[in-house]
Amino acid sequence: RWITGPLARADVHALRAESGAVAVGAGTVRADDPSLTVRDAEGPDPLRVVVGHVPPGARVAPALEHTGPLEDLLDELGRRDVLQLLVEGGPRLAHAFHAADLVDQYVVYVAPALLGGDDGLPLLAGPGAPTMAAVRRGRLAGVRVVGADVRIDVLAR
Repeated sequence: RWITGPLARADVHALRAESGAVAVGAGTVRADDPSLTVRDAEGPDPLRVVVGHVPPGARVAPALEHTGPLEDLLDELGRRDVLQLLVEGGPRLAHAFHAADLVDQYVVYVAPALLGGDDGLPLLAGPGAPTMAAVRRGRLAGVRVVGADVRIDVLAR
C-alpha cells in the first residue's frame, strides 16, 4: 500500500499543514480516494482542490473543483488568500504544472523500494525535454534522510 515509510508520510502531512491548499488530479481521486487531510502532523487541514471533477462519494469531498487553465486556478486561490499550493499529484497534474513553469519548489521522496518494470507511472507524465539543452534545471536546496527514505528539495527558480 505504501512506498514510503511512516516518517516520510508524516513529513508530507506537515507540508499539507503549512500549505493553504493541496491539489490532486481527478484520476488520483478515482485511483486512490485520498482524503487530503492532515493526520500525521499538527496543523490545519488545507483547502482541498481537485483538478477535474470529484466522483460521487469520494473522501476528498467537499473540494474545490477546477477545470481550465492552471493559471486560472492559481488566480482563484490567490483570491482566497492561499499563498502556498501543495501539488501532490498524480503524475499528469505534476507534469502540467511543471510544463507551464508554475513550480517554485519540488519536494521528492525516494524510498529504498525497487519496483522495477516499465509499466509504472513516472514522476512527471507527459512529454519530456526534447534535448539536453531544453532540460529545466533547478538548484538543490536540501537532501535529508526521513526515516528509511530520502527527501530531496529542488528550487525551480
